[in-house]
Amino acid sequence: MEKGTKCYVCEKGNLAKKKVAYTIFGTEVGKFEAEVCTNCGEAFFDEEVSRKISQKTKEMGLWGLESKTKIGAVGSALDIRLSKKIVEFLRLKKGEDVLVYPESRSSIRVDLVSATEKRR
Repeated sequence: MEKGTKCYVCEKGNLAKKKVAYTIFGTEVGKFEAEVCTNCGEAFFDEEVSRKISQKTKEMGLWGLESKTKIGAVGSALDIRLSKKIVEFLRLKKGEDVLVYPESRSSIRVDLVSATEKRR
């Protein structure tokens, strides 16, 4: 990228080379060279760095954790099935407590309830 290249997103700031932390699913993958906008902070990785990030996420078992699933029914309640990859990544066990709540009309959040929270 040329010096003084304008940001592709906000078109106001200039892009400057920096090492930035790359995080996916709450796990830091590492710090990688990027062009970062001086105005909005958006980071852009070149093709080679993107390949390195993909390789590292695969090595860490983070690649492909997202999955599409359907809402099912159990009696009069609804359920959501989790993929084996997600279960293994989160180290979930049958019978564990979780807290489920809406973040918006189109997003739900599921938090694991720790042993200390269970005793309260």
